[in-house]
Amino acid sequence: MREFTFLLVAAFAFLCVAAASAGDEEAKETFGCEANPTGNPIGGGAGYRDIITKGDFVVRTGEELVAALRKAKRGQVVFVPDGTDIDVTGLKDLTLPAGAVLAGTRGLNGSPGPRLFTTMRDTRPLFKTGGDDVRLTGLRIEGPFGGTERLPTYAMCIATSHHNLEVDNCEIYNWNDVGVGGSTGGSRLRVHHCYIHHCTRGGLGYGVSLGACDAYIIANKFDHCRHHIASSGRPGCCYEAAWNLVMGHAISHHFDMHGGRDRGDSTSIAGDWMEIHHNTFTKSGHRAVVIRGVPSQGANIHHNWFADPTSKTVISRGNTRVWRNVYGPDKTLEE
Repeated sequence: MREFTFLLVAAFAFLCVAAASAGDEEAKETFGCEANPTGNPIGGGAGYRDIITKGDFVVRTGEELVAALRKAKRGQVVFVPDGTDIDVTGLKDLTLPAGAVLAGTRGLNGSPGPRLFTTMRDTRPLFKTGGDDVRLTGLRIEGPFGGTERLPTYAMCIATSHHNLEVDNCEIYNWNDVGVGGSTGGSRLRVHHCYIHHCTRGGLGYGVSLGACDAYIIANKFDHCRHHIASSGRPGCCYEAAWNLVMGHAISHHFDMHGGRDRGDSTSIAGDWMEIHHNTFTKSGHRAVVIRGVPSQGANIHHNWFADPTSKTVISRGNTRVWRNVYGPDKTLEE
């Protein structure tokens, strides 16, 4: 049986409370991301509630960051104070210890949050998980290049091959290869309430990229990526994408799942499953969802708002259900 994200449970509770407070009226059906039952703003930032304001280690330089990550243990917080700029140029493969948190203050009193940045174009990845249950929250993490050129170098912000990485309330940008990557061996990757943009390298360029990993991609704002979400489509690949705001400056289709032809493995498999619902796709001239094969357990695409009625919104080779979405500026419903 498919595992649905914890946020769906919260959404259900939210809708139940809303219905009760309205005198037991039936909860109104919604389309697109605007209803956003998560309790936090789409894309994070101002108004985000779960902001960490102190830590076991306080870091203001690259050297202090490296030292703190080497010492931090499960349950401890490495904290970057508000207003801090840390130049991490020359660093990569920084290991986030199992059970630890790297945190900043993005959204606190409207703050953009502390910034970590690198100008080294060959940075893949800047961060990697050293075990399960890592959290990265409240930071701006700026990569070296946000253009579309096919450079001979690659930049990735964070990669995991472990269980339960949470990336929330971050702005992740200018990583021409990948913003957040879940590789083979990883599971339950949660990316929520982030603003991810300018991941646009030609032939690559992914806001969130999955190997053989399940992911829950909730209430983010995406813009200026080649694909905002992409996946290898190997068995074990699956994702839920819900309540995301997809802006209009992608350079290719927005949400992607590769098939066997891409991998050259003589199958038509395009991952295990996909649940794509309550997203708003603004006008961009590109297809919203392209499934380049057949999901083994099926794909469900519903309650989205596809604002551009001129482009073919969903491409799939089978085992996909597309229903109850709205189209165009007038939100015309198609069953």
